[in-house]
Amino acid sequence: MRYVTLWTLWTALPLVLTAALLTPLAWADTPPPVPPTAPWPRVPAVARAWPVGTRPPVLRGWRPPPTVYGPGHRGVDLAAPAGSPVRAVAPGRVLFAGRVAGRGVLSLEVRGTDLRTTYEPVRASVGEGDQVDAGEVVGTLEAGAHCGTAPCLHWGLLRGGTYLDPLTLLPPWLLNGGPSRLLPVPPADRRTARLHVPPSQRACAATCPAQQAGSPA
Repeated sequence: MRYVTLWTLWTALPLVLTAALLTPLAWADTPPPVPPTAPWPRVPAVARAWPVGTRPPVLRGWRPPPTVYGPGHRGVDLAAPAGSPVRAVAPGRVLFAGRVAGRGVLSLEVRGTDLRTTYEPVRASVGEGDQVDAGEVVGTLEAGAHCGTAPCLHWGLLRGGTYLDPLTLLPPWLLNGGPSRLLPVPPADRRTARLHVPPSQRACAATCPAQQAGSPA
């Protein structure tokens, strides 16, 4: 009986040792949990103008690619005729103005953010390092084959190397075609701003005030 018990232990010992050796290896093959990545901050709606026109038709919307080099549409295509003025949608600084693969490309840093906008095909009227205001003309739209036979502006938005939807830069009143808003006038412009006075009123500047003083309100 004792021999049977020893034989059973001797037979089971290799199995126990094998399980003890393999178990730590299984633990070692298990990758540590990946901490969740913080979500990107939302895009601030700082735009004060469309890049072309007042509310141009969107020929093709933004479609983020599944991978860095995967298929997709890294911006929006806005319908506009060639020669149309292209405007900065927000105040910022020109990062690049030149030609890439034969196409005119313009890249602007959005002031106060970590974002940059791109415009193509554009013949730029500004240079690298120039400061631009919202609504300022920065170039003219060139003819190109990006949208086939229909001329268009390809407008992009990036944060670092990640493409975002440029339409998110537009506030609701601008995106949805609500009532127009007046931009604040800088103090320097306010000092030099003048009302247009017709010549007939300028001619009687010395007599009109006296005449108006006796007229009923």
